[in-house]
Amino acid sequence: MSKSTALIFILIFAIIFKLEQPRVSQVGVVILIVTGLVMFTFESTSFELEGFLLVMAASLVTGLRWTVAQMTIQKADLHLSNPVDTIYHLQPVMLLTLLPLAFFIDGVHMGSSRQIFLATDAHKVIWTALYLFAAALLAFMLGVSEYLLVYHTSGLTLSISGVVKEIIILTISTTAIEENNLSPLNTAGMVVCILGVVLHTTMKAHRAR
Repeated sequence: MSKSTALIFILIFAIIFKLEQPRVSQVGVVILIVTGLVMFTFESTSFELEGFLLVMAASLVTGLRWTVAQMTIQKADLHLSNPVDTIYHLQPVMLLTLLPLAFFIDGVHMGSSRQIFLATDAHKVIWTALYLFAAALLAFMLGVSEYLLVYHTSGLTLSISGVVKEIIILTISTTAIEENNLSPLNTAGMVVCILGVVLHTTMKAHRAR
């Protein structure tokens, strides 16, 4: 639920950096989608202050990240319109940031894992390597598609497309796995979200003419 505030932060930063015009309709659509997400995920988890603050901080950084990414990708002087070029320049910084954290958090677990370093069966190592390669390939393709979408549209559109993904995942988990625990409020929230996404797409298409 708190993660949905990333939409608001992206819109705020986009207006500050003059990537989006402060239109009442655009603000209304974002509020509509966020409200729908709150309704859709209401009572799905228990509240914890520390987790709430971490998610809000993550949403704030996400808003700044995609706004800056849009400014960088769409700036012709930098020649970063190709998403592979963008990933090529960003990956070293991301690697240097995440690698120490990965070693600190998962280093001991990975070092003592019988699936990798302490494996006694070569087949386990091969299958683990294949799984890691497949996950890395999917992550790479996801990054390419995200930056390509931001280049042709905006960070706000990317975030709203992420809402569609969340709706699909939550719908599948609640109907197929948890045997349809959607309350009337949750169902109404899903409808409101879809309505907001449709309105955003319609307005984007209308302005593109």
